Amino acid sequence: MSARAWEPGDPAGDRRFVEVATAAPIDLEYGESLGGALPIQVAYETWGTPNAERTNAVLVLHALTGDSHAAGPRGPGHPEAGWWDPLLGPGAAIDTDRYFVVCPNVLGGCQGTTGPSSPAPDGAPFGSRFPLITVRDQVAVEIALADALGIGRWAAVVGGSMGGMRALEWAVMAPERVERLIVLACGASATAEQIALCSTQIAAIEVDASFRGGDYYDQIGGEGPVAGMGVARRIGQVSYRTHAELASRFGRSAQKGEDPAFGGRFAVESYLEHAAEKLAQRFDPNSYVVLSRAMNHHDVGRARGGLGAALERVQAAPTVIAVDSDRLYRPAEQAELAALLPTRPSVRVVNSIYGHDAFLVETDHVGKYLADALA
Repeated sequence: MSARAWEPGDPAGDRRFVEVATAAPIDLEYGESLGGALPIQVAYETWGTPNAERTNAVLVLHALTGDSHAAGPRGPGHPEAGWWDPLLGPGAAIDTDRYFVVCPNVLGGCQGTTGPSSPAPDGAPFGSRFPLITVRDQVAVEIALADALGIGRWAAVVGGSMGGMRALEWAVMAPERVERLIVLACGASATAEQIALCSTQIAAIEVDASFRGGDYYDQIGGEGPVAGMGVARRIGQVSYRTHAELASRFGRSAQKGEDPAFGGRFAVESYLEHAAEKLAQRFDPNSYVVLSRAMNHHDVGRARGGLGAALERVQAAPTVIAVDSDRLYRPAEQAELAALLPTRPSVRVVNSIYGHDAFLVETDHVGKYLADALA
């Protein structure tokens, strides 16, 4: 295995598993298919209890390197605590005393849902053979998951960043199945700058000699292209934060006990190395590539007559949340999105020094908006 992603035989933690697309394959947007004779597996976690009618279900969708563990402690099967742990639970903003919450790992991921490290029909990992997928393909699999769980309509679909892209696609692809739509820190389509940043991160992984075109799972030692993914993570981490935050935390300070004049590191370099090392403990470089490409193709208006025509399909009550310091998914994109939604909602703004990552970090501010949307 490459980076230490979850794989069969590891502790399942709080994950549950279901096979979907068992009767027939799911046709992917760009021509290939998955499922059928080799069903698609989806890993997911749940909190709370469904009511008798299953009308109290909320779908929570994770970002690029997130997974199904939105809440709960670090432990066997989960190298980190839940990424939205303060926001999900009894009495929390997403109140599990009221709602039955589902968080699936995304198609193409590496935490139990079918992805490039999963067995292909011949029993070997897909690797380079894993097809090009889009956000729409990911949502098609999530629709199959909802069907398998007996959920005909979500009380809310909630997501930030890549999860926000999927939330939007849910509201456009299956408008009758989404009562409330909550989108954080993303726009209606990928911008040229976002595509450029994702493509640069993809290139960093693909130029690693250990990548071998994506077929690296049999390498002795199982290391794979973690160095390339480390560079990709560094690039991404800078775009997720802000100049002001990095300056206030690190400035030009040397890492404690090191002198950059004699080969030591600046403190900000140590921070980025730590972020890269943490990701290598739980993520597969192929998934980083596959999911980044899916984000590059994000465009709810594609083949639907443009953004305006596509978003007019939305029937859900929408909440759009922006971060004022987000330099990756700028607030202007959330303003454009809100202006194209049928109800033209006002954009809720999180004031933060943390940039794009504020939708994960500023839990008090974000929680207020979530609670209002779910009231």
